[in-house]
Amino acid sequence: MTREPILECDVLVLGSGAAGLSAAVTAATHGLRVMVAEKADVFGGTSAWSGGWMWIPRNPLATRAGIIEETEAARTYLRNELGAHYDPAKIDALLDHGPEMVEFFERETALRFIDGNRIPDFHTTPGAMTGGRSVCAMPFDGRELGALIDRVRAPLDVVTLKGMAIASGQDLAHFFNATRSPRSAVYVLCRLARFARDKLRHGRSMHLVNGNALVARLLKSAHDRAVDLRTNAKAIALLREGDSANGRIMGARVEIDGVAHEVRAARGVVLACGGYPHDVARRAQTFAYTPSGREHWSAAPLTNTGDGIRLGEAAGARFDASLETPAAWAPVSLVPCKHGEAAVAFPHLIERAKPGVIAVTRAGRRFVNEASSYHDFINALIGTTPAGEEVCAWLICDHRFQRRYGLGFSKPFPFPTAPYCRSGYLSRADSLAELASQCGIDPQGLHATVAAYNSYAKDGFDPQFHKGSTPYNRVQGDARHQPNPCNAPLERGPFYAVKLLPGSLGTFAGLATDAAARVLDDAGRPVPGLYAVGNDSASVMGGCYPSGGITLGPAMTFGYLAGLSLAGASHTARAAGTEPTPNPSIPSQGRI
Repeated sequence: MTREPILECDVLVLGSGAAGLSAAVTAATHGLRVMVAEKADVFGGTSAWSGGWMWIPRNPLATRAGIIEETEAARTYLRNELGAHYDPAKIDALLDHGPEMVEFFERETALRFIDGNRIPDFHTTPGAMTGGRSVCAMPFDGRELGALIDRVRAPLDVVTLKGMAIASGQDLAHFFNATRSPRSAVYVLCRLARFARDKLRHGRSMHLVNGNALVARLLKSAHDRAVDLRTNAKAIALLREGDSANGRIMGARVEIDGVAHEVRAARGVVLACGGYPHDVARRAQTFAYTPSGREHWSAAPLTNTGDGIRLGEAAGARFDASLETPAAWAPVSLVPCKHGEAAVAFPHLIERAKPGVIAVTRAGRRFVNEASSYHDFINALIGTTPAGEEVCAWLICDHRFQRRYGLGFSKPFPFPTAPYCRSGYLSRADSLAELASQCGIDPQGLHATVAAYNSYAKDGFDPQFHKGSTPYNRVQGDARHQPNPCNAPLERGPFYAVKLLPGSLGTFAGLATDAAARVLDDAGRPVPGLYAVGNDSASVMGGCYPSGGITLGPAMTFGYLAGLSLAGASHTARAAGTEPTPNPSIPSQGRI
């Protein structure tokens, strides 16, 4: 294989999701020469497909809105949620530096935020709040990226409207209400017109929202700081200083566009490769319900195969799987693709809380509050499935529900249901008994379940699982539907069903790290020069899922702390002894 001359930088970041770009932009802002090496042919990783929300208690947007929170409230909530997995040092780092991270990116970069001041925590344990702990990237005009827009990972196709991403909150509410509100209809028509114009001129939407906006804003910030941004760049091995097995990590061998390079990074390397959602062997080792590792469908990009974790282990890092759960569970349905391509996993994050849908097992019985979090939903499904049986469930609704809200990948009115039924994605029948027969569900069990649910749902109650009883349930429901935004009977056929399978939004198990994002070995000592952020590091939440944004919030915060530590710019890093020794021979500015 041909070898090009050695490349040099101060910091090498492997991966280009929010965590890696946070580290890269922070380090570059503090004067370091940074390279970002992305294995895929586009930037953004799972972050570009995400909702983009970050859980940051006491964030500046909430404070400016008059929502004053004591830090101890968030600590109380996390102590109750995480239990034995509560790590005081790392939780303190997240809570103390999360607001500082938001302020830094607002002040120094192209990143701008919108608040999530009405988004509640998932659970109602002590310390929970009904809003004020979430932020998201503000929508972004992709034209500001110039030619770089073509290297931003497009939104996940199955959760868009023909390629147009829809933001949560008011944007999504307008689309749901377009046939019921003239104001919403006008809003939707304007969005569609802009999308059509962008497709014609640019080949894609230029109105970026959610995680796509977060990645685009971070990429612009990186580009503005002369960060060397490389795609098709796969790291093969880490480089150590000298011949010692304990030597400092000083770069990596990276195959860029098929050519091997030695990238020397004077300050160190940041692993940000997105965890191992598509590493079948490691899934088999860590996902108890799937001994083969194949009975799992992740909504993360296929390139997230655990490269960063393997590189870290080869350098002596410890893989930490001692978490409550190894992944961020989410129910998915498989969307058939044309031309024999593999089915795509559609994550069910929205419609489960709407009024008029229930989830049942093969026995036809409900097993969970459908409006609970996606993570809790799959935990309950795994827990209720007998050993040796397929872990699966079905979402069941009537015609009114499907036309109003859609069901998974199947869109609501005015989109027809016939294509989804023809492809096999949706099951449809005039009676519940016929629907049960099509799906392989016990018909008597389903009939009894629907009858029992309907008898209370017409008055807004759910005595079995209390759907609609928490702030999180209600905010996910339909506020226009009263008395309970999450409950309505299933009454008139035809009835519809979609099969749900266990999936994930990413992995929680990962490399052990400290409060400065330094990778730790089996003895708990830092591996010199090596950092891990995002899903390459073991989740600070210990495999628990207390609120939306607990992946991206810590990813951005610990990416920021890693960047500060590498630049020697943090008082926290200096106090912890993580400040790198300056090397006067290394220029502090310029492009690689």
